[in-house]
Amino acid sequence: MVNAPKPKHITILGGGPAGLSVGYCAHKCALPFTIYEARERVGGNSVTIRHGHFRFDSGPHLLQTKDIEMTNEILELLPGDFQKLALPVQTYSDGKLVDFPFSPLNLLKTLGIRFLAKTVLEITLRKFGKRRTRNFEEFATSMYGRTMAEHFLLNYSEKLWGRPCSRHSSRITGQQLRGMTVATFLIEIFRGRNAKIKHLGGTIYYPKYGFGTIPERLAALCETKNIHTKSRITAVIHELDKIRFIELNGRMIETTDHLVSTIPINLLIQLLRPQPPEPILAVAEKIQFRALILVVVFLRKPFATESISIHFPDVRIPFTRIHEPKKRSKYMAPDDQTSLVAEIPCQENDATWNMPDGTLIARVVKGLQEVKLMSPDELIDATVVRLDNAYPVLDADYEQKIQQLTEYLKKFSNLKITGRTGGFAYLSLHHIMKNAKKTISGYVVHESDNLT
Repeated sequence: MVNAPKPKHITILGGGPAGLSVGYCAHKCALPFTIYEARERVGGNSVTIRHGHFRFDSGPHLLQTKDIEMTNEILELLPGDFQKLALPVQTYSDGKLVDFPFSPLNLLKTLGIRFLAKTVLEITLRKFGKRRTRNFEEFATSMYGRTMAEHFLLNYSEKLWGRPCSRHSSRITGQQLRGMTVATFLIEIFRGRNAKIKHLGGTIYYPKYGFGTIPERLAALCETKNIHTKSRITAVIHELDKIRFIELNGRMIETTDHLVSTIPINLLIQLLRPQPPEPILAVAEKIQFRALILVVVFLRKPFATESISIHFPDVRIPFTRIHEPKKRSKYMAPDDQTSLVAEIPCQENDATWNMPDGTLIARVVKGLQEVKLMSPDELIDATVVRLDNAYPVLDADYEQKIQQLTEYLKKFSNLKITGRTGGFAYLSLHHIMKNAKKTISGYVVHESDNLT
């Protein structure tokens, strides 16, 4: 097989995990590239933040182990810095902590025989009444029964997305209830908790000094000379079905040979000059991302939980999820102190987003006291972090919208799109790096290229 012509230069829009992964793969193949990032730092929404002697991540990121090839490649980025974890993810329900993904034996122990019997009956009966579902609400009730769906999934999803579940695609569910079968119930009875951990996905990895050290390592391998921060893309200029130039910060023009975009797909459409047809712009305006506010409290006690993270479906509790960084790595807090990171979903520039930090902290502290995770005298300090474009909002018809946009963008022969916001998809770091590898392999095709 003959090598494809190497590009003169690859321009990468966005310095988050996706953009850094593309740069890393380009570097491995000795391809020239430049990454442009609007912020003062790289990492996107996957960074580890320092607050005094504490560290915390911009969300409860974890490294799954399902893709062995990509897991090994990521582990090699920080040799000796990863540790295995097998602590549970839990859901707070009626004053009790239920293991998540849900399993029959744990539900029996926490919510009782009546709840479990009703749930198992509904799940069993669903096999005889399956029908095509049009949205997440129909999917959840059809797949898991009305009792389980209403108790855990529907309330939590409406709280997370700020809209009825009938307006969402069934793809937002992921694999939350994959353990809810009669077979797994019997497995757990006879083989115990270790069997549950195995059949629900195994252990996970976490870096010693926070998940953000992975993007930091990718950035180091990309080399500083190839990364331009404080470089906001203000226009993407095309001619004759090719991207010719990008405009930076409203004034600087850079020529492009090949362009890889990891910025939000709707933003890319809106930046194109000349502008796309009005119908395409109208679709781009309908694409939305959910924002996220992190309220972090620093506590005067060694630990606060026994979980990787805890979900809160109850609408009376102001946050959807919390995690304790120190339960992931002892290096995230001093020995006699800990922290809790609470997530509050919202839309950028809505009332919650613009709420004063003091108000947000007071609400979270009150909520954490209600669920008995802290007391007032344990509070040392608190801080607030706002994250835009945190989650793509998967409306019931989002696939049709994204298809329209991607079909239009295919007209540009030197443009590739990847990443979570670029591709408008839920992607783990495994997926992000695998897609970056595939993107760069399109420029270097050989039986023994550097990416294999």
